[in-house]
Amino acid sequence: MIYRFRIVLDVLDDVFRDIELRENSTLEDLHNAICQAFGFNGTEMASFYSSDDQWNQGEEFVLFEMGEGNPVRMMDETLLNDILSEDQTKLIYIYDFLNMWTFYVELAEITEPKDGQNYPNLLFAHGVLPETPPEKKFEAEEDDFDDFNDSDFENLDDLDFDEHWN
Repeated sequence: MIYRFRIVLDVLDDVFRDIELRENSTLEDLHNAICQAFGFNGTEMASFYSSDDQWNQGEEFVLFEMGEGNPVRMMDETLLNDILSEDQTKLIYIYDFLNMWTFYVELAEITEPKDGQNYPNLLFAHGVLPETPPEKKFEAEEDDFDDFNDSDFENLDDLDFDEHWN
């Protein structure tokens, strides 16, 4: 089967690409197709995140393992058909963590392959990638801090902190 995606850049103007890949392609294949379709060199850090219908960020799938810590799923080991279906259609894609190019990736259709067609296949391109990524506002709503109390940090002795940790 062929997975047909619409990849939309998070900007005010419409900038998107429609791409087709085989269902047994990896997330790394999708990463490479997105980079090529938008004109990125593909050498920056990138991650996909599973998403619900409201575009809330879920599980991370990384391009490169960054070291110790919680185990993560790798793009090159994750098949599209293992994480996407008619019920689970959305991913968030972040390219270049310094600039935070953010894309909404949606599985638009599952279709039959066409004879003689090579995949991945760029079906359609609309809009021009801006020279710089859109600015992100990482601001909390005022009411997000209603429960915050300065007295929570008055007695730091109760915390398990080793001042000679290094």
